[in-house]
Amino acid sequence: MLAGRILRNAIRLVGLGSLVLHHSPITTAHVIKSHHSRPSTTGREVIRLDMGWRFWHSFENPDGITYNQLKAYILPSGNDFIANPSDRHRLPGSAPNVTAKYADNKFDDSNWKTVRVPHDWAIEGPFYVGEDVPVKGGMGRLPVQGVGWYRRKITVEPDDANKQIYLDIDGAMSYAMVWLNGKLLGGWPYGYNSFRLDLSPYLVAGKDNQLAIRLDNPTSSSRWYPGGGLYRNVWLTKVDKTHVGQWGTYITTQATSSSSATINLVVSVENKAATAKDVHISTDVFKLDPETENIGTKVASFPRATITVSSGQSVRSNSSTLVENPQFWGVWPSQEPNMYVAVTKLYASENGTVIDTYETRFGIRTFTLDSDKGLLVNGVPVRIQGVNQHHDLGAIGAAFNVRAAERQLEILREMGVNAVRMSHNPPAPELLDMLDRKGFLVMDEIFDSWELSKNPNDFHLIFQDWHEADLRAFLRRDRNHPSIYLWSVGNEVGEQQTNAAGTAVARSLINIAHDEEPTRLVTSGMNSAKSNMPFPSVFDVISLNYQGEGIRDTPAYSHLPGITTPPAYSSFKSAFPKKLIHSSETASSLSSRGIYYFPVTSEISAPVNNTSGGNSNTKQVSAYNLYTADFGASPDRVFIAQDQHPFVAGEFVWTGFDYIGEPTPYYSSRSSYFGIVDLAGFPKDRYYLYQSRWRPDVRVAHILPHWTWPDRLGKVTPVHVFSSADEAELFLNGESQGRLVRKTSSYRFRWDKVVYAPGELHVITYKHGEVWAKNTVQTAGKAAGLSLSVDRSSIRADGEDLAYITVKVVDGKGLVVPHATDNITFDVSSAGELVATDNGDPTDFTAFPSKQRKAFSGLALVIVRAKTGERGPISITASGVNLEAARATVQAS
Repeated sequence: MLAGRILRNAIRLVGLGSLVLHHSPITTAHVIKSHHSRPSTTGREVIRLDMGWRFWHSFENPDGITYNQLKAYILPSGNDFIANPSDRHRLPGSAPNVTAKYADNKFDDSNWKTVRVPHDWAIEGPFYVGEDVPVKGGMGRLPVQGVGWYRRKITVEPDDANKQIYLDIDGAMSYAMVWLNGKLLGGWPYGYNSFRLDLSPYLVAGKDNQLAIRLDNPTSSSRWYPGGGLYRNVWLTKVDKTHVGQWGTYITTQATSSSSATINLVVSVENKAATAKDVHISTDVFKLDPETENIGTKVASFPRATITVSSGQSVRSNSSTLVENPQFWGVWPSQEPNMYVAVTKLYASENGTVIDTYETRFGIRTFTLDSDKGLLVNGVPVRIQGVNQHHDLGAIGAAFNVRAAERQLEILREMGVNAVRMSHNPPAPELLDMLDRKGFLVMDEIFDSWELSKNPNDFHLIFQDWHEADLRAFLRRDRNHPSIYLWSVGNEVGEQQTNAAGTAVARSLINIAHDEEPTRLVTSGMNSAKSNMPFPSVFDVISLNYQGEGIRDTPAYSHLPGITTPPAYSSFKSAFPKKLIHSSETASSLSSRGIYYFPVTSEISAPVNNTSGGNSNTKQVSAYNLYTADFGASPDRVFIAQDQHPFVAGEFVWTGFDYIGEPTPYYSSRSSYFGIVDLAGFPKDRYYLYQSRWRPDVRVAHILPHWTWPDRLGKVTPVHVFSSADEAELFLNGESQGRLVRKTSSYRFRWDKVVYAPGELHVITYKHGEVWAKNTVQTAGKAAGLSLSVDRSSIRADGEDLAYITVKVVDGKGLVVPHATDNITFDVSSAGELVATDNGDPTDFTAFPSKQRKAFSGLALVIVRAKTGERGPISITASGVNLEAARATVQAS
């Protein structure tokens, strides 16, 4: 009922005469709830369970327990997210007939490994190398498979006996089952969703309580590296028996203008007490600094409400208030991500004491999804300059780390990225908080498969039982984030091609999304559904994967097997003239940082093979950024297609960063070649091509390739320059190679007949007749030493904050030696710890925690943290044979 009222309000807001979500323009407005920090407040205590875990892993099934064996006891964990009471699952009347010895209170886990959560059990390796291995390239060749057990004690005070105590898990990979004091509480099989379990029935106040969590990761369950373990945060939440429920506030806005905004608040109050409770609800609204998170002045209050909540029930309270002269949340760089916080308090009616306090951070904004103008944020057109991101964080794996994620966003933003697609699963809640604070747009996504499989052990096995609970939990958790402008309920699902049957599944998911969170539109990434098929007709927004620019439809790709699709923007526009169209995946360009093969194709886009940008012996791909996966297209071709169809709202490039797994085209490697940035966080040449398009005011003139080619003397060595300039002149050792004028539908300057001679390449670019940007590359000499640079000079001594140190192999003049592959040894002083090393080479199978790492194209990376509580300088030394060592210092404070 509530969902229907909110939906009708959203429709009235833009003056539409009928309930047709796919007509545009459609305007919505939202606020956010933050999970970034969870301070204890009056009536509510939230404790992070990060320390003190004991962990053990087996590649087999050490206890004989299976999900199907306990499914009847796990399914009820999702009941709060099943709308129809008759569809909810009833817990069996008897205890499960299994022996979970690792969950027993008396089990001795003293010889298990002590770990800190978030924890990824697989990232330390070693890698599997070769063909006959249990985990192949698609899942990253790391030991993700098997059963992992986590155990720790939980102690609650005697005065907590009358409280409701929950275990909140932000993500566990996968098939989680949870025991407390030997009693099975429930679980959640989908590894990417957050979930809550009630500890109260089996928790003994004033004593140690044994918590045990079993995870089971099957092989052939994912198309990329999933990680393994309790890889996101785990929390203990203590509240009064009557409290704000899980993700229990929902705020929308209407009648939004520069002078005022009406905020609608829904508060869900749960009562776990034995008797009915009368509760007073009050909510005040304050300004919030998005960076410091300091609460400022009060700007509004909601009317005080009184409700009665029966025992075992949940009641929603609706109210509205007005914020005068609202400061809008907006998208960088032209807008500011202004934020507020709503503080909700529950008072016991009998004595007026505060029994719960719940904070909801928010940012008022409006989105208009217009079929012709694209996306408007607060009434201003914003081009979607997006990337797809998988959830791993490179060398530290899937275990979420705030600094690692922040560094990725900083690198992407510098390139010009303003949007991120969560491919293809719910992200860590802290990441969404960060995107809110930094002013990014988000396409939030769930499900890589539905009923039809992509891998034998993927989500299709549990789709029927869990899709509603998973989808509603995902929507309810994330619905208040202002950065999210669109829900996606699937990616390249097989149901695209099954006509009425697949469309019916799509419609059922869309209906759930509209019911649970009706103010945003719903889409799915489509790589094979055509405009004349039923599948796209049911979605609110058309999200195309590669179809916009065309798939295998040019002569360079004509010999390849697979679907052939001509550029499809026009056909979709004709079929769905009122729907917003954008590309949820573009390009799938491939490259290895700093690697160049010759000759260079004369095409603007070509597939990788041994005669076209690839080398199956070295397993590397040329970085001229003209080579793609068989189904892909170069950035240049994507830009042409989008510029020719101005109604297209923008794109999400596949991908922003390289990621572990899916190493197309060489599945004997460890990690992908798709990234604009490599796995270590070093930009590839392609970075500057996107930067010149997405940030045309940045004075950049990037030259490729490097100019150290001792074996190419006298040979043609094409030179390309990426710049937003309209003219450019290239000089080799002072001799002009020609001045070029940028042509229409051209996005790079190409000098394809340059003959290599050692020395200096210099480019001068011009815009509107004036000098725009200059750049020079020089021939490097023999490797002579190492150079270190640190991303930040100071980090927190909390055992989590990270420093990223870039290592360069340099010659006697300090120039990077681009072919250098020297072995580098790292030493970190006792105040710090080496977390991982990397170099961005997708073929490097050295374990990530190794203190030795070969340079790749002259670079390497070391990641360091401070030991918990140890303040002072951390010294990092890098050394190599016949190389002058280098040292850097990071202050831990």
